[in-house]
Amino acid sequence: MTLTQMKYAIAVADTGSMNEAARSLFIAQPSLSASIRELEQEIGIELFKRTSRGVLATPEGEEFLGYARQVTEQYRLLESRYIEKKNIRRKFSVSMQHYSFAVHAFVEMVRQFGMEEYEFEVHETRTWEVMENVKDGRSEIGILYLNDFNRKVLTKLFKENGLEFHPLFDCGIYVYIWKGHPLAECPSIGLKELEGYPCLAFDQGKYNSFYFAEEVLSTYEYKQLIRANDRATMLNLMRGLNGYTLCSGIICEELNGSDYCAVPLKRGKASPEETMTIGYICRRGSAVSVPGQRYLEEIGKYRTVQ
Repeated sequence: MTLTQMKYAIAVADTGSMNEAARSLFIAQPSLSASIRELEQEIGIELFKRTSRGVLATPEGEEFLGYARQVTEQYRLLESRYIEKKNIRRKFSVSMQHYSFAVHAFVEMVRQFGMEEYEFEVHETRTWEVMENVKDGRSEIGILYLNDFNRKVLTKLFKENGLEFHPLFDCGIYVYIWKGHPLAECPSIGLKELEGYPCLAFDQGKYNSFYFAEEVLSTYEYKQLIRANDRATMLNLMRGLNGYTLCSGIICEELNGSDYCAVPLKRGKASPEETMTIGYICRRGSAVSVPGQRYLEEIGKYRTVQ
């Protein structure tokens, strides 16, 4: 197995086409196909399948490509520093479900760490994409939650994709609303009291399974439900329609502003005792980088902010 073969495989995955990859690599398509076949024979797995939509990586191929991207990136850093004599910046990337506190922790980490040595990326996205980004090496860390409902399914997916989940802290369930909401002054709110208002949930795209929902009690039959795909839209819907969502109760006024509040969800038959375990995923056996450690330290500060 050579570095060139790994670069070829990455090009095929990125373009989804043998012909396009060959053109981008300035080699003949038969030579590229032969090189990929030789690589597959050597490592003993099928990397790609031809479909009507083009060339797609197999599950085993996706795992291989995640490692290959890390190897080629490290080689590029070595080449730039020691051959081209460049002081190239290293990269740190994190993906997360739509948590303002996770974004704020990223901001604090960048402020402390500085940007002289690293290039940073942050992806606030859907649950499936958090896992995909970490599996493929696009992000070093992914922030999401587990609870009694989704734990078995997500843990199975973590194992299948070579990922590990590390808990950070537990938190209860809160109703997140704007301060002008008619129920904002209540000491706690039950689901029955919320029936006259729209529940807001983050859209999960083609992976819109109950198990990938970012909100707990995803199987509850809400009388009104609106899906959105970003946090700013969600906040606007809270103000404009008196909408609400169920969350961890961790408020980040620095990013969302001071016009919102989290009220404890009242317990009952429809909303039994629930606990969200906020944690991070990483590739199995991988070491967390220095900025990654700093980021997790910032996240950990929210352990007592409930």
